[in-house]
Amino acid sequence: MKFSLVLLAAALSAQTWRFDNLKKIGGLKPTVEGNPKVVQSPKGKVVQFDGDGDALFFDVHPLAGAETFTWEVIFRPDCDGRKEQRFFHLQEEGSQYRLLFETRVGGGVWYLDSFANSASGSKALMDAKLTHPCDAWYHVASVYDGKEFSNYVDGKLQGKAEVKLTPQKAGRTSAGVRINRVDYFKGALHSARYSRTALTPAQFLKK
Repeated sequence: MKFSLVLLAAALSAQTWRFDNLKKIGGLKPTVEGNPKVVQSPKGKVVQFDGDGDALFFDVHPLAGAETFTWEVIFRPDCDGRKEQRFFHLQEEGSQYRLLFETRVGGGVWYLDSFANSASGSKALMDAKLTHPCDAWYHVASVYDGKEFSNYVDGKLQGKAEVKLTPQKAGRTSAGVRINRVDYFKGALHSARYSRTALTPAQFLKK
């Protein structure tokens, strides 16, 4: 019963964004730049980015105020994009405090870069030895339990470190590029989920 209550609380605190259109995502109207396209995929409709100017911006930081969190994304990285690609970015307004996901792409494979920067500490998690084939669908997650920051690909741990992360304040979000329009992403986004609790891999979204 206790475990069920934990799952229920996690579900109630979660916010999901489904990238299946360009008019309203997660109940929000995005600012569209470039020419991202809604296309059919084996996972249904998704938003595809060309790596050369396509981006979506949102006037909200979905994890603002979160003392613990799990940030999940289901996405497809393409092989022929830039070496460094920022596919998701959450930023506190008026500061450099941010959370982000990047890929490092080369030789037909990629590896994950998750970064968190706050007033009390920051940490980058990436391991160039943990590579994955491009042009396939993946689930990635960054998790913070109040003491440890960790990241995952398809439920498998990629890295972890102890760090103190202060909750971030209100801000903005970009998908497909950095907030400052650098390092565009080539590939597609299916969905993102933001939970204000540290989930286990068994509780992650199903890819």
